[in-house]
Amino acid sequence: METFDPTELPELLKLYYRRLFPYSQYYRWLNYGGVIKNYFQHREFSFTLKDDIYIRYQSFNNQSDLEKEMQKMNPYKIDIGAVYSHRPNQHNTVKLGAFQAQEKELVFDIDMTDYDDVRRCCSSADICPKCWTLMTMAIRIIDRALKEDFGFKHRLWVYSGRRGVHCWVCDESVRKLSSAVRSGIVEYLSLVKGGQDVKKKVHLSEKIHPFIRKSINIIKKYFEEYALVNQDILENKESWDKILALVPETIHDELQQSFQKSHNSLQRWEHLKKVASRYQNNIKNDKYGPWLEWEIMLQYCFPRLDINVSKGINHLLKSPFSVHPKTGRISVPIDLQKVDQFDPFTVPTISFICRELDAISTNEEEKEENEAESDVKHRTRDYKKTSLAPYVKVFEHFLENLDKSRKGELLKKSGKTLCLSLLSS
Repeated sequence: METFDPTELPELLKLYYRRLFPYSQYYRWLNYGGVIKNYFQHREFSFTLKDDIYIRYQSFNNQSDLEKEMQKMNPYKIDIGAVYSHRPNQHNTVKLGAFQAQEKELVFDIDMTDYDDVRRCCSSADICPKCWTLMTMAIRIIDRALKEDFGFKHRLWVYSGRRGVHCWVCDESVRKLSSAVRSGIVEYLSLVKGGQDVKKKVHLSEKIHPFIRKSINIIKKYFEEYALVNQDILENKESWDKILALVPETIHDELQQSFQKSHNSLQRWEHLKKVASRYQNNIKNDKYGPWLEWEIMLQYCFPRLDINVSKGINHLLKSPFSVHPKTGRISVPIDLQKVDQFDPFTVPTISFICRELDAISTNEEEKEENEAESDVKHRTRDYKKTSLAPYVKVFEHFLENLDKSRKGELLKKSGKTLCLSLLSS
């Protein structure tokens, strides 16, 4: 992919919002079949414009309204908020305290910067293929739990455009959850606890919850290649001292000696496992618990969630198909069937898809001059001619499943109504 020049962004955004943004699918998502009156009209959008001008409480009557405003404003960033009791753009006219957030998707935000204490290749906003595996593991662990432990069906995973991933859980019952229930769900999914000053951030008790066992099984598939080879977490004294800080002091000397004799992280990890299991067999009910090896694996690999993003109903989150102003990458949906193949570095930039469109448009202009006016309606949607197409397809697949569920629910309800009317007659 070519390099992106941020100075071109204002011009590129004009073209993107005019010809490439998938408005119909986007509206179809946030309108949820139009079954609840004013659902879309009561949704908050916020736009960040050039020079960090931030406009909250935007709301729109319909798809056409949204399109016009986006093409007029050309936002650098779009955030999606809650569905409120009143139209957000009229919130100033509502009696104090009456304007309330009522519903929103349950959202998760996982940011690579939260792993800076355990990744050795990059820091802050930088990412590389060596640390992206953290996001792959995070998606696998959180998605499995949302699906199997909670029974949530409609989960949209999205690449943020720079260094993280977001998840939108869109089941109808989930959108109605209170902040307290949301907090409970995030609490269940959180294991790594403590700020920068806390060295040991994972403490397992003797009774291991099935969620932890299943998470460990996922981590095991990646651990050797990710942690021991690519991150080389036991490469030298500085790096292995960090890991020794997570195990009881009584085994430090023995581990130091065996680490010095070993040649690489793989060998050192094998020694650590042996010493740890011997220690655990000797000491029952120790405050460290019997799971030293797992605690290290979890501290280095387990997902780190931004709790505040998930628990607040009125919290805003960056919209899918928004453009990241620093990288120029589009915030695209991730295909859950191909999580391991997802590569953030091949996600198209806005400059790349705009150039693809320009190249195609030039070829098509001659053809279109010969076309009758009636054929114009049948032209291919512009995004379909660019590298954005496969990502819109992933989004459409997600929307189809939402539609099927909704129809299924309506059929159930109409079936119940029919039974009741037959009984009463």
